Amino acid sequence: QVPLKPGRSLMDWIRLTKSGKDMTGLKGRLVEVTEDELAKHNKKEDCWICIRGFVYNVTPYMEYHPGGEDELMRAAGTDGTDLFDQVHRWVNYESMLKECLVGRMAVKPIAVSKGEVKLRVKFLLLFIPKLTVNVGNTWFFSSLYFWFYSYDWFQTDILITIVIYTKQKDMNAELVIVDCQDKRLRGEIILGDHSYLVEVDLDHAVQEDIAVNIAEKVGKVEIILKKKDNVHWNMLGQPLECHNTFIKRTDRGLFYRKCKLVSKTEVTHDTKLLCLMLPKSTHLRVPTGQHVYLKQIIAGIEAVKPYTPVLPFLPLDFKEPSHHDGAEIYLMIKIYPFGLFTQALDHLQIGDYISVSNPEGNFNKAQVQALEDLFLLAAGTGFTPMVKLLDLALTEVGCLRTVKLIFFNKTEDDILWRNQLEQLALKDERFEAHFILSQPTKDWVGKQGKISSSLLSEFVKRSRKDSKMLICICGPTPFTEQGVQ
Repeated sequence: QVPLKPGRSLMDWIRLTKSGKDMTGLKGRLVEVTEDELAKHNKKEDCWICIRGFVYNVTPYMEYHPGGEDELMRAAGTDGTDLFDQVHRWVNYESMLKECLVGRMAVKPIAVSKGEVKLRVKFLLLFIPKLTVNVGNTWFFSSLYFWFYSYDWFQTDILITIVIYTKQKDMNAELVIVDCQDKRLRGEIILGDHSYLVEVDLDHAVQEDIAVNIAEKVGKVEIILKKKDNVHWNMLGQPLECHNTFIKRTDRGLFYRKCKLVSKTEVTHDTKLLCLMLPKSTHLRVPTGQHVYLKQIIAGIEAVKPYTPVLPFLPLDFKEPSHHDGAEIYLMIKIYPFGLFTQALDHLQIGDYISVSNPEGNFNKAQVQALEDLFLLAAGTGFTPMVKLLDLALTEVGCLRTVKLIFFNKTEDDILWRNQLEQLALKDERFEAHFILSQPTKDWVGKQGKISSSLLSEFVKRSRKDSKMLICICGPTPFTEQGVQ
């Protein structure tokens, strides 16, 4: 992010879009844009950008863009979809730029060779229907195969069970996301950067509470629904558009469910721990190192921001993994005085709802499993991704020798969970916490300063020669960039 001029905040942009001013220069007309036409609009004073097939005149947005004008200009006159996805795929550009919409990109005809036609026919032949079987009072129905995934479903008088065969060893609860909202069932299985989706409009209504059973060794997932009425289902339901597909997760977009705020606890003078309750009809576990997006409507604009869930407290006994039933998501959020989004979060009342996305991120637990030394560099709420990582490392990594948290803050009052971290350091000899302040009082006897190579060289040392080590860093962009350097 870059500093914006006065009068160029998100609220100022919202006011401008609602002023009735012509933001496109086309007086309300929508046009079809060719690649040649798009390429002509590549200057700051005349800048068009294409995102997912739609073209926007972002010229009036230049001074309001939190990433600065230069970032927007990287996509000037071109298709900026990939660049947009790399930087902030979660931003709702459709809402932010709806008054800047120029039109749709012209579709170029695609020539298909005979060889490609044959190949597509081959793929279609993979969809082979299986049998329908009646065993006693239980009816088994089978779907179609899609690549190496397939699913079946069967029913009893009171239950509907959907069985997904992933053929993936080490399947676990974090790789399965299920939502059932208003008869719409959505079950997603994660495999690396791809996912398989079962998504149907159910034939009949079901009760709120769902169950998910996982046979980890064979990769079988069962989604169990309770019928609302004791009626026989002739079909599972009407398949929705993305049903029975196996594609990249980034191509799916984000899926949200409404979560209830059930508690709000003060952590420091400006940071709070929010507990959000997932719906009974949702099964979701946020993996270590991954984040979710919160979405809320502010002044008529859909605003979205990422947060990394934490544990409700820092475990002090690491004999076995911390088990939470997954019904809640805990978020540690710093409330900024002029932060539009965090102020809105702070004003939420107990019982209010906010939309929470599926988990995102590419951190892999395998990166930690063979570690001997783990160094965590955090600034402010950049501490939040470290919480679950601490739990994972101290619980499951048997060869771990040292874990060091180097925690940067402005003042002592800003240090999150200081007492818990100090208790943990006393309890587990592998863990050390070092607090470094940039604006300490004269009474502070600890380290002070900002992140630098000289300062880090005091702490980032291997426990033995050639030990396997990992350094994780999170904080404001300048802190992270300086730390990486």
